[in-house]
Amino acid sequence: MPTMTSVTEQYYDLGSYHRPIDTAAPEAQTWFDRGMVWAYAFNHEEAVRCFERALEADPDLAVARWGIAYSVGPNYNKAWEAFDPVDLVESLTRARAELDRAASGRASEVERDLIDALAARFPTADPTDTDALDAGGVDYADAMARLAERHPGDVDVQALAADALVNVTAWALWDGRTGEPAPGSRVVEAKRILDAALATPTGRVHPGVLHLYVHAMEMSAHPEEALPAADLLRGLVPDAGHLQHMPSHIDVLCGDYRSSVIANQAAVRADHRFVERAGPVNFYSLYRAHDLHFIVYSAMFEGQSEVALQAAGELAEQLTPELLAIESPPMADWLEAFVPLRIHVLVRFGRWDELIAEPLPVDPLLYCTTTATVHYGRGVAYAATGRLPEAHAERDAFEAAYAAIPETRYLFNNTGRDILAIGRAMLDGEIAYREGRFEEAFESLRQAIALDDGLPYDEPWGWMQPTRHAYGALLLEQGRVEEAAAVYAADLGLDPTLSRSCQHPGNVWSLHGYHECLTRLGRDDEATIIGRQLQFARARADVPIEASCACRLDAGGPDCCA
Repeated sequence: MPTMTSVTEQYYDLGSYHRPIDTAAPEAQTWFDRGMVWAYAFNHEEAVRCFERALEADPDLAVARWGIAYSVGPNYNKAWEAFDPVDLVESLTRARAELDRAASGRASEVERDLIDALAARFPTADPTDTDALDAGGVDYADAMARLAERHPGDVDVQALAADALVNVTAWALWDGRTGEPAPGSRVVEAKRILDAALATPTGRVHPGVLHLYVHAMEMSAHPEEALPAADLLRGLVPDAGHLQHMPSHIDVLCGDYRSSVIANQAAVRADHRFVERAGPVNFYSLYRAHDLHFIVYSAMFEGQSEVALQAAGELAEQLTPELLAIESPPMADWLEAFVPLRIHVLVRFGRWDELIAEPLPVDPLLYCTTTATVHYGRGVAYAATGRLPEAHAERDAFEAAYAAIPETRYLFNNTGRDILAIGRAMLDGEIAYREGRFEEAFESLRQAIALDDGLPYDEPWGWMQPTRHAYGALLLEQGRVEEAAAVYAADLGLDPTLSRSCQHPGNVWSLHGYHECLTRLGRDDEATIIGRQLQFARARADVPIEASCACRLDAGGPDCCA
């Protein structure tokens, strides 16, 4: 439950963060600290409410107006182009108004520097001048980089400078193929600032520094470098769900799927506390969905069907027609694609009868991504059970539903259409395979793999079950063991074939497939090593792991490893 962190009222437990500001009002200081924590935790609406409370206690507190302007502006998960027209006008107008009022308020030297730097982010009052707004982000990053040099001992300035720098190319910080910074990225500059902050005791307990370090490193060739920061972040701010969740971005990349599940379960508990107080209709609903999405994704890699199904069910229940019907902000565009995660879980675990029985949404227009996903899942189930006329009918229905998905419908960084293009290729491959057209099937599966690998970076990845798991399983079913072994080695990250973010170290499905391949190829020494890893990974699964994909129908036969 929220704990008593103020002399006046019960509130959330936000840890020990404190930044002394130029105020004589204890209430203003308390609410400012809370606002900063929420801003670092990407709950910007709650941050604004806290800064407003600080102003109620101290109306001349300029830095609280800075906090409001900072919080209503763009951020790592909400660039200017993600603002709907109404939100854009209101946010831009308010940010500029608050900064104008802050100019005449009371502020310390560093607070005045922060106010002046932030003004560069909002260079125009015209919401249609996107060039100016984009340029403002670069100018703001330049201003904050200079400010970081001017105040090297101020950890908040360092965190805010790193934040400004990564936002120049948010979610495009590194080139996954080369390991070098992406074009235009300033992540190396941000990392240098964050590394220096983490070398200090204050930096190692700073929620903003730790949060941003995870983002700075997750797309890199070496996400494991962020494990110490991720560990420091665990439990640091108990009631900030997004900060409880953030270590899982690194856990999952390093193959620690159990820690990822645990981190997100803690986040979901914090999210429940937040909803009890703030309600479900807010932008933070996207973050609540993200936490449950992460549980589904991580549990699937562990072979934990019940954990995955429970999280998928809770998520679908949250995304009511009333919530999705809200047009500003456009909740359906942001959230509806989370609804059908259950379909992916059922495919992962080969629950064909449940897939075939899955009902379509009552409102196929509002739930357009869900409708297409249900047809995809049914089609795979019909193909796997040999009911090919029904599989073709579902493939046709999928195509009609796919055509109705607007380009504005997203699952975080990927459009619903780009994600389900993978489903189309997968379904084509499954149907062709069961019709005995094996080369056509494998070509479709290779197309699915290329589309999967080509998705913009996201965590969890946009497509829930790695496409190589089906490809490798069906190659093995056809006795093409050498080819399958190469597929599994790549998926596990045991060779340099794939970019780092496309690798899934230690996942139980590819460990099983690779172990079988090594055994059948007589590579016994390697099989012993992988077999030990498989033994540990399989121990937590709540279903028998007999193949890397349930679409392989000869799984468990005499050639399969025990």
